[in-house]
Amino acid sequence: MGNLMWKVMAAGAAVGASIVARKLTDGTWKFVSGGDSPSNPEDPDIDIKEAIAFAVLSGAIVGLSRLVANRQATKIYEKSTGHLPQALVDARDAANDANAKKAKK
Repeated sequence: MGNLMWKVMAAGAAVGASIVARKLTDGTWKFVSGGDSPSNPEDPDIDIKEAIAFAVLSGAIVGLSRLVANRQATKIYEKSTGHLPQALVDARDAANDANAKKAKK
């Protein structure tokens, strides 16, 4: 049951983060450039510099939004269950194993 609860919480966090990221991206773009964000930066009619700037901005905002949302979801999960989600424990253990192997080399 805990694994299902974590999957639902993680999915909710991702959806929430994407909504927040879109609003932040549009608002930041409008503040910086004075115009609306490109509807499709892949369109060849959009200047390449504008497309690259938008990609960098939106990528950073999406990454930060997901990070914050996932950390908050993890805190809520841990507070309600008393332990971290198993998926995070497994990922941490795998990272520690990889680091230990690198240290031996």
